[in-house]
Amino acid sequence: MAGALIGGLLRRGFPSARISVADPSAAALERLANTFAVATFADNAAAVEGADTVVLAVKPQHLRAVARALASQLARTADVLVISIAAGIPYAALRRWCGEHPGLVRTMPNQPALAGCGVTALYAPSGQLKAAARARAESVMASVGATVWLEDEVQMDVVTALSGSGPAYFFRFMELLEQAAHERGLPAAIARTLTLETAYGAAQLARTSDDPLATLRERVTSRGGTTAAALDAFEAGGLGALVAAALDAAIRRAAELGREYGP
Repeated sequence: MAGALIGGLLRRGFPSARISVADPSAAALERLANTFAVATFADNAAAVEGADTVVLAVKPQHLRAVARALASQLARTADVLVISIAAGIPYAALRRWCGEHPGLVRTMPNQPALAGCGVTALYAPSGQLKAAARARAESVMASVGATVWLEDEVQMDVVTALSGSGPAYFFRFMELLEQAAHERGLPAAIARTLTLETAYGAAQLARTSDDPLATLRERVTSRGGTTAAALDAFEAGGLGALVAAALDAAIRRAAELGREYGP
């Protein structure tokens, strides 16, 4: 995800000379330097020296140690913006680990950011961020796709379950469609092409239309036709309840992550 953000910023014209990256993996640093021509460091403190924006792109279980190690450095300048993309870690824990630093934003991007078409939810308590910092946070995350701001942090667990985990749901559904079509006689390459292009086309149509998804679905569904027969099979199998149960399971796990790594 860090690589996706760097690439997105560079595509928007942000100079590579103003980006520094730290990573414990020498191989990762070499790859980032060769790909993006950015400065690389093995030490986090060296990487953030003089920065006005710090992106903590680490696994949830590592965020506490990383943030605590940078706390004294962040305390020197209240105007430094800190953006966390670690799943499940609540804002209060992040602020505590960062030495009560005021300029914090919690975010949840998703994997399509790697292709520049992701979506990121951002959260900071009302009135906590200055307007310039808020705009900067949105600009960084908008480099890899759409952005939305949340009013209540409790919504972040739902975001994690929906857009954070959501790409895997669509991949699984597409995988099953492709497999079923192949098993019923279509060559594998044709089944894959039809699956991917249908999913892409449906998403594009939905993105460019102001109509509700239900209306778009109804336009494809002729009474007594093939689409109606397939949708009836979905309903008979309890698809709606299954989707709701899946989202609930992901929401619960997101909350568990916060309790596990946040204290």
